[in-house]
Amino acid sequence: MIDLMNQNRHRPRIDLTLIFGLLGGLIFFFGLALLLPLAVAVFYNEPSQSAFLLTSLIATGGGIGLFLLCRPTEELRVREAFLIVTLTWFTGALIGAFPFYLSGVLESFSDSFFESMSGLTTTGATILGGVTSDGIQNPAIEELDKSLLFWRSLLHWLGGMGIIVLTLALLPLLGIGGMQLYKAEYSGTTSDKITPRVQNTAKLLWSIYVGFTVLQTLLLWLHPSMDWFEAVNHAFSTMATGGFSTKNLSIAAYDSVYIDVVIIIFMFIAGINFAMHFKLFSGDFTTFFSDREIRFYTLLTMLFILFISGGLWLSSSYTLGEALRFGSFQVVSIVTTTGFGTDDYTLWMPFTSFLLFLLFFTGGCAGSTGGGIKMIRILIILKNVISEIKQTIHPQAVIPLRIGNKIVDQPILRTILGFFVMYLIVFLSGTVIMTFFGFDFLSAAGASIASLGNIGPAWGEFGPVDNYAVVPYTGKWILSFLMLTGRLELFTVIVLFSSYFWRH
Repeated sequence: MIDLMNQNRHRPRIDLTLIFGLLGGLIFFFGLALLLPLAVAVFYNEPSQSAFLLTSLIATGGGIGLFLLCRPTEELRVREAFLIVTLTWFTGALIGAFPFYLSGVLESFSDSFFESMSGLTTTGATILGGVTSDGIQNPAIEELDKSLLFWRSLLHWLGGMGIIVLTLALLPLLGIGGMQLYKAEYSGTTSDKITPRVQNTAKLLWSIYVGFTVLQTLLLWLHPSMDWFEAVNHAFSTMATGGFSTKNLSIAAYDSVYIDVVIIIFMFIAGINFAMHFKLFSGDFTTFFSDREIRFYTLLTMLFILFISGGLWLSSSYTLGEALRFGSFQVVSIVTTTGFGTDDYTLWMPFTSFLLFLLFFTGGCAGSTGGGIKMIRILIILKNVISEIKQTIHPQAVIPLRIGNKIVDQPILRTILGFFVMYLIVFLSGTVIMTFFGFDFLSAAGASIASLGNIGPAWGEFGPVDNYAVVPYTGKWILSFLMLTGRLELFTVIVLFSSYFWRH
C-alpha cells in the first residue's frame, strides 16, 4: 500500500499516456469491428465497402500505433476512469460516423455523427428519411446499403454489451454506476459479482448476451416475412434495447402478432440485470425471483400494460386483442428504452398518451442494456417518500429505508437523490435549448427526454413515425451530448466540466 502511494505521488494528476494507450486499444477494437459490415458489403457487392475498408484501416492502424506509443503500464485511477469512459464512447461514435459520411449516403458529418452516436448509445433516434434544416433530403432507411443497415445495428449491439461490462466493472469504482447497488448492500454485496475477475465476468456476460441474440435471431427467422439479415439486425437492436430497424415503419412494417410477441419477450429480457440472468441460468432461482428490482420492474410494466391497453380498448378505436397487442408492445418498448414502434402512440387518447409519457422517465434495471433513470433508483425514491411520510407522523421514530431486508445507507440515498435532481436539470436544460431552435414545448421536451433516456422516438415533431433530420446541426450535437450523458450515468460526463475535477 505504501509503495502504491509513493508511486502515485510521482504520477501526474491525470496520466494522459495511460489514457491514450487504453484509447488506442479501444480504437483498434472498433477498427476490427468494421470488418463485419465490410464483409456484408463485399457479400452484396455494395459501393459502401470502400468506406468501411478505409475507416477500418485508419482505425486499426491508428489504434495500434497509439497503443504502442503510449503502452499502458500504470494502474487506472478514478480520475482517468472518468476520462477514458467518456472518450471511449465519443471516439467510438466518431469512428462509427465515417462509413455514413465517406460512402456519400449522408452529406453532413453532423448527421453521420448523430446517427452513429444514436446507435452506440442504443438510443435509436434517426435522421434517415427526413429533410435537414438546410434542405438536404436524407435517404430512407430502405434505400441504404445492407452493410450500412448492419453497421447501425452492430453499433447498437456493441454499445449495449459495452454498457453492461462498463456498469459492472468500472462505474462502481466511480461510485455512480448501476452496479453500485452491489456495493451498497441493498441489492447484494460485493461478493454478488459473478466472478472476482472482471475478465471472467465479461466473458460470462458476453456468452449470455450472444446466446439471447442467437435465440431471438432464430425465432424471428422462423417467420416468413423476415429473412436472416432482418432477423439478425432486429435481434441486435432488441438485445441492446436500441430500436434501429431495417424498415422506415419499424416493427409495424411486418404487421405480425408473432414478431411482436417475440420482440416483446426479448425486450423485457434485455431490460433485466444481466447478472441476474446469470444467477437464473446457474440455478439460483431464489435470488432471481426475490430480487426487489426485478419484481418492481415486472409489476410496473404489467400495471402500465393493463391501464394503457384498457384505455385503448375503452376508446372504441381498438378491439381488446389489438389494444393488448399495441399497448403491451409500446409499454415494454418505452420502459426498456428500446424505442421500437408498432403504432403511432402520439394519436392515442390523452389518458394513454400521458401514461406512456411517464414511462419516458423510468428505464430498465441496473446492469441491463436499458437506459433511463433505472428501476432501482425509482424504487428507492418511492420508498424514501413513504419513509418521510412515516417520519412526519412519528418524528421520534428511527425508520431505516429498506429494500427487502437490506438497509439503504444514507450516502447511497444522497447519491440517488442527487442523480434524480441532476437528471431533471439536464432534461429541462435540453428542453429549453430545443425551444430556442423553434420547436414547440411538446416536441422540445420529447426530444430532450428521448435523447437523455436513450429511447429514440419522442413526441410532437419527433414521434414514432417521424425523425430528427429537421433539427439544426447545432441541435443535433446537443442531442448527441444528451445521449452520451444519459448513457454514461450523467455524472461520468458532467464531472468533466467541473473545474474541481481538473484543479484538485
